[in-house]
Amino acid sequence: MDRHVVTQKILDAKFRLKLTWADIAHAVGRSEVWTTAACLGQATCSYDEITKLATILDLSQEELETLSIVPHRGDTQRIPQDPTIYRLYEILLVYGDTIKELIHEKFGDGIMSAIDFMMDIDRKPDPAGDRVIITMNGKFLPYKKW
Repeated sequence: MDRHVVTQKILDAKFRLKLTWADIAHAVGRSEVWTTAACLGQATCSYDEITKLATILDLSQEELETLSIVPHRGDTQRIPQDPTIYRLYEILLVYGDTIKELIHEKFGDGIMSAIDFMMDIDRKPDPAGDRVIITMNGKFLPYKKW
């Protein structure tokens, strides 16, 4: 089954069952961010995770088995159109070079891993309007010399 079809089935079940991503993540035993990414087709699920997803979402394991295949992550060749995703894209366009410079200054010549990586998204109440807190936590990987 096509991964996009599976994602739509998951979104439909989430809506129908009035579940939150936190509910689903708790049932799977993974973080809210990882579970959401997996359900949206950007991470690979084990058969145990697929079994747990099938149970909470009232879907068959067969409907979800595509989630066990390694995905094409970030598979896009266009500028994002969704306003939320576009703003994150814009942040990287504006601050990407700054982030790169500061990583190199503080750590040396290398990159932040997107494999040994965790992310949290939180809400911070503020009288002027609630704030979105995105914490990205990736291992530093120095470039090797040979």
